[in-house]
Amino acid sequence: MNKVVKNSFILTIPVMLGYISVGMAFGLLFQSTGLSIGWGFLMSLLIYAGSMQFISIELFQESMGFLQIAIITFFVNMRHMFYGFSFIDKFKQMRGKKSYMIFSLTDETYSLLCSLKAENTKENHLLFFLIAAFNQFYWLIGTAIGILAGTLITFNTTGIEFAMTALFVVIFIEQWKSAKSHQPALIGIAASVVAIMVFGADNMILPTMALILIVLTLMRSRIDKKEGLTKK
Repeated sequence: MNKVVKNSFILTIPVMLGYISVGMAFGLLFQSTGLSIGWGFLMSLLIYAGSMQFISIELFQESMGFLQIAIITFFVNMRHMFYGFSFIDKFKQMRGKKSYMIFSLTDETYSLLCSLKAENTKENHLLFFLIAAFNQFYWLIGTAIGILAGTLITFNTTGIEFAMTALFVVIFIEQWKSAKSHQPALIGIAASVVAIMVFGADNMILPTMALILIVLTLMRSRIDKKEGLTKK
């Protein structure tokens, strides 16, 4: 048990550094809206949506209706449906932990879980669960620090929302370094460029994900062979 806890903590250290920083940015921005600070912490606890939490601040300030916010949230977080495809069987095996694993599957947690062996053991299930739990804990700490700092010190928050984009860039670089094959990353970049050119920056998320899914499905055997995942 202690070994699994230690391993999960070590694996999540890069996410900890990013999540506490970005969580602080969210806390600062939320506090600057003048809304009750308790709602900001509850968002990180019960919604835990990263980039969508940043977007929601602007939506609240513009007084958008519930239906509009729900639709925007659906499309912004559409990518998580594609993440889930990779872990359908794995999460089913985790039984009581399944619901939380589905809830906590953020971009960074997904990236970490993809780098681990999907062995069907209690130890491996616990490792997956602790990675997800640690990551949300870091996000909560960052949010709390940001809200507290915002109430005590006056900050100019212009541009601070770029912290989330910076975190995505760091994760991409780490994945690029550790991957044997760069084909999935190159496919993702190419699909994004095509989608932006055809659909525009405001409507590119869903077409990009669909295009990536199609191309990766068609090239799966070649990529698996490159990564050494094919059965001998």
